[in-house]
Amino acid sequence: MKSKLTPLAITYFIISAIGLITAWTLNPLGVANGEDYLDQWFGSYLDWVLSVDLLVVALAIVVFMVVEARKLGMKRVWIYFLLSGITAIAFTFPLFMGLREMKKKSLQIQ
Repeated sequence: MKSKLTPLAITYFIISAIGLITAWTLNPLGVANGEDYLDQWFGSYLDWVLSVDLLVVALAIVVFMVVEARKLGMKRVWIYFLLSGITAIAFTFPLFMGLREMKKKSLQIQ
């Protein structure tokens, strides 16, 4: 079977790699410095605004991923959510988008 790797899929995979690298770099630095994630994330009203904004976007991403996975017949979408908790959604969402692009190409969906 011919590879369905498209330029758009490659772009998503590059963004996913950047998300993984930043998570693997910045999270250990925060832990090593004794950072309190919840205190930093919800410390001031501005932090609350940004944090809730990101949580709402993450919720929309989850809904999108579930709907798209079902529509395209992509299995085990729950793995992306599990990986998001271990790594970062900045890694798993572009990874999903790259694999989605390849699935669409294999189904010849524009």
